[in-house]
Amino acid sequence: MKLEFLGAAHEVTGSCHYLEIGDKRLCVDIGMQQGRNLFESQEIPVNAAELDYILLTHAHIDHTGLLPMLYARGFRGQVFATKATADLCDIMLRDSAHIQQFEAEWRNRKAQRSGGEPYVPLYTMEDAIGAIRLLVPCEYDSTIHICDGIEIRFTDVGHLLGSSSIEIFATEDGETRVLCFSGDLGNRSKPILRDPVYTRSADYVIMESTYGDRLHGEKPDYVGELADIIERTFERGGNVVIPAFAVGRTQELLYFIRQIKERELIRSYPDFEVYVDSPLAVEATTIFGKNVERCFDEEAKELVNKGINPIGFKGLCLSITSDDSKGINMNNNPKVIISASGMCEAGRIRHHLKHNLWRSDSTVVFVGYQSVGTLGRSLLDGATSVKLFGEEIDIQAEIVKISGISGHADKNGLLDWIDGFTEQKPKKVFVVHGEDKVTEAFAECVKKEHGIEAVAPYSGTVFDLITGEFEHIAEPVYAKKKEISKKRAMDVFGRLVMAGERLAAVIRKNEGLSNKDTAKFTDQINSLCDKWDR
Repeated sequence: MKLEFLGAAHEVTGSCHYLEIGDKRLCVDIGMQQGRNLFESQEIPVNAAELDYILLTHAHIDHTGLLPMLYARGFRGQVFATKATADLCDIMLRDSAHIQQFEAEWRNRKAQRSGGEPYVPLYTMEDAIGAIRLLVPCEYDSTIHICDGIEIRFTDVGHLLGSSSIEIFATEDGETRVLCFSGDLGNRSKPILRDPVYTRSADYVIMESTYGDRLHGEKPDYVGELADIIERTFERGGNVVIPAFAVGRTQELLYFIRQIKERELIRSYPDFEVYVDSPLAVEATTIFGKNVERCFDEEAKELVNKGINPIGFKGLCLSITSDDSKGINMNNNPKVIISASGMCEAGRIRHHLKHNLWRSDSTVVFVGYQSVGTLGRSLLDGATSVKLFGEEIDIQAEIVKISGISGHADKNGLLDWIDGFTEQKPKKVFVVHGEDKVTEAFAECVKKEHGIEAVAPYSGTVFDLITGEFEHIAEPVYAKKKEISKKRAMDVFGRLVMAGERLAAVIRKNEGLSNKDTAKFTDQINSLCDKWDR
């Protein structure tokens, strides 16, 4: 029984952990890297077709985004997630595939003109749809029997609709170990969603540390601060542009703006319009409405019971088509534009930045974490110009950040969660999903101030869960900029090779088949080989 750390080791995105329990192989999360990689992440140590299960903590792309790639490489196992996470993955993975294919088309048009190499998307829409079909929706707080020797349980941690920590009850050769993967822990007292629920016992804990070195401080007056920004921008005649993740942060902003309108806090232009320019955000908002009883906090439930839509109001405009999106910037009235992606790396937000960054009367408001190497981080760090769609844009707009609007628990919230293991204190805590120095500092804090052995492993580290000893301690491998893109995609022949490896995995899984069926299977393979043998 072993645990290997792959993604989000000394980094914030690309979460992935690999487990072997008996003869079963599984991953907890399979996330996409976002922004610049500081370290190289190790690949899953087995062929995708040999994986039996994937467990998802929540639907954010940095935890789920490579699932269609695994499907393309032959994975056909079950993917367990909460019901809301499964619903969100249905739209988010399709959206990710759309972005992949759109980027490939754009790059290939450039390559044709310049004679460059063709660009292959990481995965296709067909891969995303295939991966979505593997999802197994689960309820919170129910013990789910996956197979002999493995049971799991999802617990609400309030980070995103459907987000969870995952307990794994693993038994091998009569030895049982309980692991708890925190997922991304939510910030307390957030709108709409419930506060994180604590887990009481585990042998080993794998926990995030995104804000493990900072405190959010006292709960800010989000409504008042956002209203002040909108008011002063409208007085200048400009637009308020908010890069926001389509799922989670957009809905929270709508919750705040509903209160701003309800309290009549904007006097310069009280009937202002709010544009949500993201088909994904529109679909996600619908899914929020379907999960009131399962995921909403008491305040949001009370509004719903009174017939009030917590995230709806007069002047809300939902932009679906590209023509809708283009029309927003043709409207000269001051307005609020909420668009994805939250780190400005892709999507329609980049068009709105192109139209507003050069305007001294407009304001760009950041309301979430910006990874190193992203456009959002550059703007927050004081960049004076950026290149968008091949054009250099001079930055004249006001750039602000509303602190405290975070989907992640701060240092105190993280420590409260780990202190919640009151029935059985963990033997060891593995700190992941944080920037390089943050993971080390937080592990040291857990060890020295809370009396629990803690370590921040690098990608490739392997831990034996039976002996409680490291099988391999990996050293950091720094990413080389020129090599980062090499892992992006396979060409058509690469997919053929992966199909062959999947066939080999299927053959191994069919050991013990009857002689008659084995002979039939053999004849089918030989017939296929005869057709294509050159």
